[in-house]
Amino acid sequence: MDVEALIKQQIAENTVLLYMKGTPQFPQCGFSARTVEALMQLGEPFAYVNILENPDIRSTLPKMANWPTFPQLWVKGELIGGCDIVLEMTQKGELATLVKEAGQKAE
Repeated sequence: MDVEALIKQQIAENTVLLYMKGTPQFPQCGFSARTVEALMQLGEPFAYVNILENPDIRSTLPKMANWPTFPQLWVKGELIGGCDIVLEMTQKGELATLVKEAGQKAE
């Protein structure tokens, strides 16, 4: 499977997916850490891909998504954005609504 097909499959199979540096337990950058913290506060499950262990995904996804940086949060196949957007949505209560609705539709 080529890298683009793998990324498309990951996005399709995971309702809430975070491409990040490190893991939720051990984030490898501050932006990933803050994004994970915002997601974990919601109490909803989410999948993640550690791009540091996947250099092909790390180099391919920014071109596919037209988004140059990590982390990248995807919900229901749509790119939501990076750390700043996630934190802004968290403060407004928008992220909780989006993630909870996505989880309900997945069941």
